[in-house]
Amino acid sequence: MQISLQCKSLIDQDYERFEQDYAHHFLEGETKEKHIGAPFLLHNEQFKQGVLLIHGLMAAPEEVREWADFLFSQGYTVYAPRLSGHGTSAKDLSQRKMSEWNESVNRGHEILKQCCDSIVIGGFSTGAAVALHQVIHKPSDFNGLISISAPLKFKKFSANFASPVNKWNKFLGLLGIEFGKKEFVTNHADNPHINYLRCPVYGIVQIKRLMKEVSQGLPHIAIPTLIIHADNDPKVDVQSSRDIMKKMNPAFAQYHEISFDRHGIIRGPISEQVFHKLRLFLNQSLL
Repeated sequence: MQISLQCKSLIDQDYERFEQDYAHHFLEGETKEKHIGAPFLLHNEQFKQGVLLIHGLMAAPEEVREWADFLFSQGYTVYAPRLSGHGTSAKDLSQRKMSEWNESVNRGHEILKQCCDSIVIGGFSTGAAVALHQVIHKPSDFNGLISISAPLKFKKFSANFASPVNKWNKFLGLLGIEFGKKEFVTNHADNPHINYLRCPVYGIVQIKRLMKEVSQGLPHIAIPTLIIHADNDPKVDVQSSRDIMKKMNPAFAQYHEISFDRHGIIRGPISEQVFHKLRLFLNQSLL
């Protein structure tokens, strides 16, 4: 079955929104090549199950490309939306709220609904937080959930000061003072060709707000859920996913840890272990 005209129209609108943001927020030396930030669809005409795949903070749809290719090879249609503020510049991201990230995913969800009978939602890092939030607020819209490295607890000491620093930045802004602001911190990126190399303090504040909402709603998730985290993740404490699992109904959730010392586990050789867990989960829980 070919993509419907309605589906194509929604995809075109989503891409046009990206192109406008890309042109408006382009920053020489920071903005990546356009294909890195562009949302994308991998459409299987023979299979009516889809996966909505969400990238992490300071990243872009390209971050989940290997994951998407794996799912497509298993027969799934995949849409990878671009979270607002991503694929452009860190300055753009510094002005975005978590509600805008959810709106981005809502648009991707509408696209998949045009060509799929059932949809699994999955995300990496902040993308996992958004996926959890989506399921909590739209409990009947998804058939499965995949959370990889969700950021309930950060290891970086500076993350604990994001809220007071953000308030200080706002205070100085009200006074019209730029000196003394600390709007960005250095990001030691796993994928520097994809990720921003500076992280907006405001972005960390938004993640904390998002995860606070998610934490409260976890006991109410009642669809098959897979939770994965690297045991030695240097950025997001593995206790994040352990705590998420504790709050979930065990009748619906399963948990796995991958032995690895980096945050990013959905790209490169380590992803093979993750994708093996994904294959088992999808085959056992959804087919």
